[in-house]
Amino acid sequence: MDIPVFILAGLLVHCVFLVSIFDIYFSSPLVHGMTPQQTPLPPPAKRLVLFVADGLRADSLYELNSNGTPRAPYLRSILENNGSWGISHTRVPTESRPGHVALIAGFYEDVSAVAKGWKENPVEFDSVFNESKYTWSWGSPDILPMFAKGATGDHVYTFCYAAESEDFGAEDAAKLDIWVFDHVKSFFNSSRSNQTLFSALNEEKVVLFLHLLGIDTNGHAHRPDSREYQENIKQVDEGVKEIASLIDDFYGNDGKTAFILTSDHGMTDWGSHGAGHPSETLTPLIVWGAGVNYPQQVTSQFFEDNFLKEWKLENLKRIDVNQADVAPLMASLIGVPFPLNSVVKMSQKKKTTLSFLFTPFKPLSDSEQINLLKKIRLYIQQQKYDEAVALCKTLINLALEGLSYYHKYDRLFLGLSIAVGFVGWTTYVILVIIKAHTNLTKTVPTNEKKSTVLFYSFASAGMIIAFFLLIQTCPWTYYVYCLLPVPVWYAVLREIPVIQDLATNVLSLHMGQSIGFLLVCILGIEILVFSFFYRSALTIGLLVFAGWPVITQLWIQAKTKALIWTLLCVLLAVFPLMPVVGREPNIPLVIAAGLLTLLISFFSLASLCKSENKYRDNEDLKVYFYQMFSVALSTYVVSSTHNSLKNKQGLPVMNQIISWMTLVSSPVLLLLSPTFLFQRLFSILLSLMSTYLLFSTGYEALFPLALFGLMFAWINMEQEALQHYGLSLKPKLAVFNFTCAVDITQFRQLHLDDVRRSFFFVFFIVTAFFGTGNIASINSFDPASVYCFLTVFSPFMMGGLLLLKVAIPFVLVSCAFEAVQVTTQLSSKSLFLIVLVISDIMALHFFFLVQDYGSWLDIGTSISHYVLVMSLTIFMMVMNGLAQLLTTQRLGHPRRTKHHST
Repeated sequence: MDIPVFILAGLLVHCVFLVSIFDIYFSSPLVHGMTPQQTPLPPPAKRLVLFVADGLRADSLYELNSNGTPRAPYLRSILENNGSWGISHTRVPTESRPGHVALIAGFYEDVSAVAKGWKENPVEFDSVFNESKYTWSWGSPDILPMFAKGATGDHVYTFCYAAESEDFGAEDAAKLDIWVFDHVKSFFNSSRSNQTLFSALNEEKVVLFLHLLGIDTNGHAHRPDSREYQENIKQVDEGVKEIASLIDDFYGNDGKTAFILTSDHGMTDWGSHGAGHPSETLTPLIVWGAGVNYPQQVTSQFFEDNFLKEWKLENLKRIDVNQADVAPLMASLIGVPFPLNSVVKMSQKKKTTLSFLFTPFKPLSDSEQINLLKKIRLYIQQQKYDEAVALCKTLINLALEGLSYYHKYDRLFLGLSIAVGFVGWTTYVILVIIKAHTNLTKTVPTNEKKSTVLFYSFASAGMIIAFFLLIQTCPWTYYVYCLLPVPVWYAVLREIPVIQDLATNVLSLHMGQSIGFLLVCILGIEILVFSFFYRSALTIGLLVFAGWPVITQLWIQAKTKALIWTLLCVLLAVFPLMPVVGREPNIPLVIAAGLLTLLISFFSLASLCKSENKYRDNEDLKVYFYQMFSVALSTYVVSSTHNSLKNKQGLPVMNQIISWMTLVSSPVLLLLSPTFLFQRLFSILLSLMSTYLLFSTGYEALFPLALFGLMFAWINMEQEALQHYGLSLKPKLAVFNFTCAVDITQFRQLHLDDVRRSFFFVFFIVTAFFGTGNIASINSFDPASVYCFLTVFSPFMMGGLLLLKVAIPFVLVSCAFEAVQVTTQLSSKSLFLIVLVISDIMALHFFFLVQDYGSWLDIGTSISHYVLVMSLTIFMMVMNGLAQLLTTQRLGHPRRTKHHST
């Protein structure tokens, strides 16, 4: 297979593997076509007021201050004297859009909604707002419009502030909540002189929705334990008190208003959300007013957590709910139909499954449903209400289990298809390596007859699978997942002669050595997998790497280089032990990293000027000076921006301009530098550091320097390893030029030591992610990292910048790996294929570790692991091409094409 075709096929296959997890585990549960159901009982409330304090953690609201006073005095008095309270349990992903959809529409939206943004409806859904007579809402332009857009008719009204107001660097984000409270007050005041509005407000089935974004914004900007976050909670408490009093007065204290206060999601200690940590999934719920029980005194109650004691609420009955249950609660309070977003899926699944393959949910079969309903009606007739309620709860639980059963009906089938494709692809890559890049097999002529039979066999299998899916009216994605293994395994079985030849050669080898080598490979991959759960595993791995020269006798051959390698391995081993994201900003460390980069640059330039290389000219030196100036400027911008935000003066415009200009100009300056190996790598470091400093908030600013030092030592040590194994050397590294034409005939076949080289690369890539304080979760990123570029909330822009920060250490490692490949006389493809096998085996581990049971922390973590390792695999494929571009291309100079791929 040609290289471009192979890379394209690899990218396509891995994208399918990555997307499949969302289709299998996060598909939309919506089924349209239900008939509205409304209770015949009169509703207790005419109107409902919903307060959603975005980003408010349950513990942040319920905890008492250190002096024993409540953080929200009014809400505390409500739950103690007037209403019911508890915890609303959210689900992954803990983001604003899915949280509000669960609260207001009553279902958990699939993860595609996060990918498609906050301002559109990827799937149409019903909501309490849509079922209401009128809904008025105030708050963020990111949330309100999606419920107005999904409503039928013109009865959902929104009042939003400007998107630019959502500024993490603003003087005080609580002004967003004050804006909402002020506009609600003026709205009710104006209604007294507007008869049409006054009449509408006095209708039944009215909803008033106040979206309060200040707490979330202050949490992102200052973190939940900050004074700003706590003060914002107090201001929300006062605002809720004023609005509740205003509404009661407006309606003459008619006792027909129900109030609900809750949150869409919580927040981690470091000011992010998205995953399944309890700080993100536990949100407060306080309900009072019409139709709501008064507080119930209890002597004891059991929950797995210790919050009741911590919050001094042991004697008040706590009622926990799932977030999606808030919507039917609201609907029942004001007497509107429940949002029509789900239905028992048995009939739908039965229609799309062949009768002899359909397996019903046995605990709730047709006969069981009839029996349960008969018993419930009989209990009601006999006035045995407690027994009827208990049986209703049993029926509800069985119905929910049945919904889950049919929603996951195809999961095993799809999972096996993906797993078979995964194993087939990995096997094919291994065969390509063995066939094209080793001496383990000999060329075997193709048997055309057998090849034709094999082709038609797999073509027939593909057609049977497609027909099977067609008659079941399966979604198009099922065709992709189920048909993918067919061409992959066809490609594998075409290489049966290679497999037979390989088996013969392996059996002739010394079994002890073969088994030992296999065990070392397995141990290495397991350490990488283990590092996703425990970052300290990388420290152990790096300390083992430090002893590599001693184990292989390279220590005797090159004492100085081996000593430098050992010291740098030990230095880098410290970083995985450092605190994860959530640490307090440490700008002096960022400044120190900038100054250290400049110091290293001066010494490097001094050494360059003393060298006798004939390539040197003034233009080259100018490029380095420009890059050093850019590093100095970035160091200043970080310090200046931090001070400005600390003083609540916002992001200085000049700093923002410099940051964006640095981001754009850095790669350009890099491509102007000479393409001699060390000079180009040094230029790459300077360009990447000037950008990375702008993203840094603490010790991670020092990480690229330590990593680059180790990469530099790695390139040198690989040269020593080549000599150790008696292979011919390239020209001296000092004068090696990336753009020099390479004679393809000089490429050597793979050696067992090349597996070690590839493993080093994967290990360094994983270290590049975890070494900067990241954790294997989608809430791993600190939004403060992008404050030099923007502070106004923009999820995709901020997400893109955070991904760029993650990518920079990857680029350093990839460029070093490119240097290792070309200086050890290996084609780019051969080593990279080994890398692909290692990363795919890791991904297969995490595919089988994905779970949909247990706590949301476990579920979210398992999915995060898989997404991360698959993203790394795809990313490494992209990085391979980017590294070649960054090392070989030079702007404004004639260049020769590098031919080190076969």
